[in-house]
Amino acid sequence: MSLPVTPSSAAMPARAELQGGRSNPFLLMPITLFFALLSIAVLRTPSLMTASGIGAAIIVVTPLILATYTLMASTISGRGTVDLSVGPLIGFINVTMIQLNAAGMLESPIPVFLYCMAVGAIYQLIFALIVIYVRVQPIIVSLSGYLALSGINLVILPRPGGMAPPFMAEWGYGTSIFSPVLIILILATVAWLLFTATAFYTHLRLMGSDERAAYTSGVPITVVRIGAHLISGCFAGLAAICFTALISSGDPSQGTTYTLIAVTALVLGGASLAGGRGGVFGSALGALNLYMITYVLSTFNFGAVQSFVTNLAYGAILVISLLLTLLIPVIQRHIRNFSPLLYFVSLSVVVLGIILHATFDYASLGAAPAVMPGPMDLQAALTGPLEIASLDPATLALRLEAAPLVFFALLLVIIAVFLRLAVSQSSRRSIGPAIAVVIAALVLGGALVMHEGLSSPATEAVN
Repeated sequence: MSLPVTPSSAAMPARAELQGGRSNPFLLMPITLFFALLSIAVLRTPSLMTASGIGAAIIVVTPLILATYTLMASTISGRGTVDLSVGPLIGFINVTMIQLNAAGMLESPIPVFLYCMAVGAIYQLIFALIVIYVRVQPIIVSLSGYLALSGINLVILPRPGGMAPPFMAEWGYGTSIFSPVLIILILATVAWLLFTATAFYTHLRLMGSDERAAYTSGVPITVVRIGAHLISGCFAGLAAICFTALISSGDPSQGTTYTLIAVTALVLGGASLAGGRGGVFGSALGALNLYMITYVLSTFNFGAVQSFVTNLAYGAILVISLLLTLLIPVIQRHIRNFSPLLYFVSLSVVVLGIILHATFDYASLGAAPAVMPGPMDLQAALTGPLEIASLDPATLALRLEAAPLVFFALLLVIIAVFLRLAVSQSSRRSIGPAIAVVIAALVLGGALVMHEGLSSPATEAVN
């Protein structure tokens, strides 16, 4: 008599992932920190939620996000491959592009994009070949690249100067939300999400988690490692383009600062430096958190020690977040089906209320009219509620302000419920981060529309 077959413990998590019940508690800290910092920033400076405020934030944070993507692709491959040369590499692509543009060789967008991505890919290919065939530890190769590229950048361009290609002249203004820099960021994120649906990504994560097990399973670890570094090089090229658009010139030393900040953002986003774990959602949140820390601290006056306080905040928050990750096993025991998507949406609704409160012009409602006491008319009191009377301008103004808010809140709840059902029935695990990004865009877009598009009609109605 045969015994009944029960699903193994290894098969049950896989089935849970296919059913959309994937739990990722490592995103708990970056999501909470992001919304906490966003709330403080909006309360301190409501101008952040204007078109120019959001546009400037996108221009500044995009190079950091792409630099974090650069580290993410190679870090997932394992062996502790944290590329410390990512900052000087961005600077190298920046200064060489500026010099070639001055010589009249790089003036149109297509050659600039091809050149930047090719240089990044070639450097990462050399990096991978040294690690694989010369068998040098990745940390030694990355540190050597950091020092070598830092010196080469100063030889190519001794001091900041030069001009960015003409088509980048308006990219760094940051006066509007929709800009070419935002398009580059969106396309890079979508490309990574599409990459996560391939078998190559599965091999990459398996190799990063256990290279020996991946090798015995037939995974071509040499090809996978080289491919991961080539992807990192392409992201480094895109980061250099956005960095050049930000400063509109060449700088041999400014790009070096991205190394430490990108590594901090990667760890803060929940990635494992040992390999096997990482994603665009956590990496983007980590980079956004570091930008928000800088933005919030800039609203306070620390005098000559402003930069030191910022670095102190970076280190303190990084250490605290790493210590809190020790509580992840406890959280997993109590919250078995933690959904980062629903947690993100829930906090989005709360922060949306804070944004509307901080940006709403209460003075536009005017003062409430004084109520003069007098004898009560019983007939009017009984028949008044039954009559249809015209609304006063103040009530019309309140309705104009409340109607979009109610509509947007209902729409957000409906979208959250619908997408949660869609994720629960979907076998693609990469759909969750994409949905969260779309919902975040809806929240910020709705807040911006309510703040700028509805304030003038309400004021006219009151007048």
